Amino acid sequence: MPPVFYYHPRMLEYDFGPEHPFRPERLARCVELLSRYGIVCEDPGVASDADALRVHSQDYLTTFRQVDELASSPGSFERAIEKVVDLEASPYFCHGFLSGDNPPFPGMYQATMNFIAGTVRAAEEVRDGAQMALTLGAGLHHCSRERASGFCLLDDPAIACGVLREKFDRVAYIDIDLHHGDGVQWIWYEDPSVLTCSIHESGRRLFPGTGFLEETGSEFTALNIPLDPYTTGDVWLDAFRRGVLPALERFRPQAIVLQMGADPHFSDPLGHLMVSAHEWLEAVKDVKKLGLPLVACGGGGYNMESVVRMWSGAILTLSDIEFEDSLPEDLAKNWLMPRFSDPTPPGPSGEGSHSAEIAIRYIQEHHLKGMPTP
Repeated sequence: MPPVFYYHPRMLEYDFGPEHPFRPERLARCVELLSRYGIVCEDPGVASDADALRVHSQDYLTTFRQVDELASSPGSFERAIEKVVDLEASPYFCHGFLSGDNPPFPGMYQATMNFIAGTVRAAEEVRDGAQMALTLGAGLHHCSRERASGFCLLDDPAIACGVLREKFDRVAYIDIDLHHGDGVQWIWYEDPSVLTCSIHESGRRLFPGTGFLEETGSEFTALNIPLDPYTTGDVWLDAFRRGVLPALERFRPQAIVLQMGADPHFSDPLGHLMVSAHEWLEAVKDVKKLGLPLVACGGGGYNMESVVRMWSGAILTLSDIEFEDSLPEDLAKNWLMPRFSDPTPPGPSGEGSHSAEIAIRYIQEHHLKGMPTP
């Protein structure tokens, strides 16, 4: 029996507008494609304040609701900002709601609760005994305890780690998004029961400007592999296998949260890594082969064609459903997307190996020696 896949159309309400790169259509297309292979969606319901309060502060949620109320009345948010004497001291600024990445929209609070519900329910499912539970919503890994950031208004992967900790003594978070999973890292930074692993384009070049080797936590349970721009997929996958997998072996987690951002792909407009869909999927397979209870969610991915192929392929792979490379004929024609695989290779191999080797050596010298073992 395949693992449960959580989705409901209300999750598409998390929508910053037609000009914003975080487009709900990504999720809708994946669900349409997956339905052709027998994936049945289960309604996750709606997340609650109690879910958010596992990792977020009450002050943050209060400000979030205030911004929502203002955004629901035309011009109210702008008028409220005009009355603020010191913007940098205002709760709107302190909690990240003046960022252009996170433009307020009517109903944003409830839309966010709808969006993260799949991850929360998947974590509860695994906590309660399931081997695996899946969703493609959310993966909002940039939101910290008290600040919205990078399209992320709540942090569902961090919440999922908290849910799993109700049953498991050690939980690992694995982030294969283009961007550093900073929000999850900082929320769990000083808790040695949660290992956070992120492989990403270096913060020296890319948002959020974090995720450096020295960000380890007091017991080396924060692990980062920052890679140079234009690092190719062979180097990316090798770094994942030589960095993340040995750390997991030492830490010995009892359950895993996997954030499946598809934006490391070479076609993604917001980054500069050169990872192919095949190489990215190999990392997903590596996590699956660990045989541990697993919660998997979505994340970034801003090229519509590549993110739909990659996410759908990941869900089918995790569900043990075999699929041919070619897509159903009508979808291939309508979406101009004939195959799951990449039509052209991303270019020469071996690029970015210098930064990858530095990261691997650092992990070997620090994390694999200083990380606590059970």
